[in-house]
Amino acid sequence: MTTDEHGRTDPPLAGDEAATLRGFLDFHRRTFALKTSGLDHAQLHTPLPPSTMTLGGMTKHLAYVEDWWFGVVLSGAEPTVPWDDAPWADDPDWDWHSAVDDEPADLRDLWESAVVRSDALLDTAPDGLDTLAARPDRRTGEPVSLRWIVVHMVEEYCRHNGHADLLRQALDGSVGE
Repeated sequence: MTTDEHGRTDPPLAGDEAATLRGFLDFHRRTFALKTSGLDHAQLHTPLPPSTMTLGGMTKHLAYVEDWWFGVVLSGAEPTVPWDDAPWADDPDWDWHSAVDDEPADLRDLWESAVVRSDALLDTAPDGLDTLAARPDRRTGEPVSLRWIVVHMVEEYCRHNGHADLLRQALDGSVGE
């Protein structure tokens, strides 16, 4: 495995399915961390019109989806702070909108701790990628595999890393991976 100048490890070129999926998830998590590193409160909460999306909101959103998919769906746990009493009925995008009140270090800690919890659940899944989540899909009622969750999370990070590229370049001119 190769590590780049930013400390990201490339996914294995000839790994098995689990190593490849985990490699891509970890790579894109680290890419997101790179895109949001070193920004102050104002920068994290600056949108690129016409969108209202911010890197701070994205950080909180990604912490939420980590906790939702791995903690709630996979393990069957109840949502934890701050998701447990969030006013989702009043604001379905509360994770994005409430971030404006959060300091950069708090957002980073929220996201990093969510990733640590997710990794612990990934590492201890009894049937590896074939592990079925404790909760079924909320739309269809069908079982959800850990494989599906990991692929979904790779997709989630890839999509938001594209957004983060644009936001970061608009903020300070930073470009690249």
